[in-house]
Amino acid sequence: MSDVDVHPASGSGSAAGSGPSADAAASVPLPAAPTAPVPTAPVADAAVRLGVPLRWAPPSLNPLLPERPFSGPAAPVTHLGSVDVILEVIDDARPGDVLVIDNGGRPDESCIGDLIVAEAALAGIAGIVLWGLHRDTAELRRLGLPVHSLGALPTGPRRVPPAGSAMRVASIDGVLVHGGELVVADDDGVLLLPADRADEVLDEARRIQAVESRQAELMRGGRSLREQLDFAAYRAAQRADPALTLRAYLAARGAAVET
Repeated sequence: MSDVDVHPASGSGSAAGSGPSADAAASVPLPAAPTAPVPTAPVADAAVRLGVPLRWAPPSLNPLLPERPFSGPAAPVTHLGSVDVILEVIDDARPGDVLVIDNGGRPDESCIGDLIVAEAALAGIAGIVLWGLHRDTAELRRLGLPVHSLGALPTGPRRVPPAGSAMRVASIDGVLVHGGELVVADDDGVLLLPADRADEVLDEARRIQAVESRQAELMRGGRSLREQLDFAAYRAAQRADPALTLRAYLAARGAAVET
């Protein structure tokens, strides 16, 4: 692991996470899984529909564990080369928070490994978003806590970290993340919502998801999306009014397309 500046007592496992410490980390029990988060796609659609500012992490961030969505309030921190600032934020986090770590997107060092991820899991952290690199990939997969990062690198930080308290903010490729903002993450990426509009967006996203699920169910039964949307009538109407959009046509009929 990349948890530098941790000096184990004589005879204990190394801070790099090899040996007994890695075995112990692999057996750390995860907290009970919460209700499945709303997927990012309907969340994005809902935010646009409601006019809520929506921000996202760049697509270069990838999930280490596919099909492991998570969401929760952001607990951000800027990594300065030492693990203590990350532990400080974990110490103050609430169960269900999402740890957002800014390591500047550095390609020359990893900044978390198995021990930090295991510690986050024990604290009830819902997932980790890392603007940087991780290591101990096999152990992280065994731990099962979702992590989105730029990838893996065996080497940890070699710089000397400055003293001081943790910086409780993160910049993900220029996107500032403050404490309490809602993080929603899945295989499609990572979204950020303002805390004061998050419930409103999630309610609308669930409605959109329900409509899309019903549309998909009908398609599995053989009824095409074009048929459901009366697409032939729309095309006829558009020939008479070339400026007519499908969304406007459906809205006039009290319907909607949720894509």
